[in-house]
Amino acid sequence: MSDSIPVKTTSTDSYLISVGENLLKEASNFLADNFSTSKLFVIIDEQVYRHHSSYIESEFEKKFSRIIKYVVPSGESNKGMEQFSSIVDFVLKSGVERSTPLLAVGGGVVGDLSGFVAASVLRGIPLIHIPTTLLAMVDSSIGGKTGVNHSTGKNLIGAFYQPKAVFADVTFLKSLPREEWVNGLSEILKYGMIEAPDIFAQLKELTRNSNFAKPKEWIPLIKQSAGIKVDIVTRDVRESGIREFLNFGHTYAHVIEQKGSYSKYSHGEAVFAGMIGAINASNKTGASIDYSLISDFKSLYDINLDILGNNTKELTELMLRDKKVKNQTIRLVLLEEIGKPVVKSFDETNLIEESWKHLLTEFS
Repeated sequence: MSDSIPVKTTSTDSYLISVGENLLKEASNFLADNFSTSKLFVIIDEQVYRHHSSYIESEFEKKFSRIIKYVVPSGESNKGMEQFSSIVDFVLKSGVERSTPLLAVGGGVVGDLSGFVAASVLRGIPLIHIPTTLLAMVDSSIGGKTGVNHSTGKNLIGAFYQPKAVFADVTFLKSLPREEWVNGLSEILKYGMIEAPDIFAQLKELTRNSNFAKPKEWIPLIKQSAGIKVDIVTRDVRESGIREFLNFGHTYAHVIEQKGSYSKYSHGEAVFAGMIGAINASNKTGASIDYSLISDFKSLYDINLDILGNNTKELTELMLRDKKVKNQTIRLVLLEEIGKPVVKSFDETNLIEESWKHLLTEFS
């Protein structure tokens, strides 16, 4: 059985996020009950397919006579237009119809790619997420953002497209390598910073002795984190207001990822470092945020930012490619205090350059 979080995106559209163990039977029944087709597209991460193909196929073969799989190479470097075009070509040539569901099985890369494909093919086919990483379960599978990276920046091409359901099955976390657990911690820490400080104590207990071996124990925190994002995105579906708060630390992070060619640093590593920069900027604008809320978890990460160099002016200028920029003015999500985020605009960049200097020193 799963716990469910309702998501209402418009006055008429809604779906459920289910969190629990062994949810593929539930997912298979949902698909069979809601889509009158014998065909199912499965876009799946290569590592997930390697570890869990029999689990996935054994459930969905009971309901669908044709399961058409596309295996996506792992890694953020594969989230570009080339891979997107390849999947679109595959889906179209495989005989897709508007009623054919597309199942995204993987982390954020697969989810973002698959969502953009589902939004684009035939102007929209049914999308169902099965996130298989901690980060995807608490963040990227929720809210309807889809898209791919461009050489000028992260997630600059895409669409808002809501899924028909999300099944966060923690069974997949059992095969998750340690670095992917840590990758997901950053987004959970972000929720602690912008809304729920009780998360820090929970994470300390769950990561005691760096032990990530019991996914079932994470279900309450996954549900709490997902619930925070659901609450925000349902009040601001298209990121015109409070949804921007979810980008705490991300404006720095996107620069870090870009400088690392989307392969040197994971999204979680970049966000963790980015939050240090955002805390510093927050404190320089009048807040008094305790760095230890984040730095207590630094030993779990292995981040060195030496390849970014020390040109803080250049790093600051790269922020101008961020989606939140308006009128060529950098806008950052900062904190007035824990649980009280705010968006601030900066005509002058000296303060931001100083926050970059602090960040680089912290991870040199």
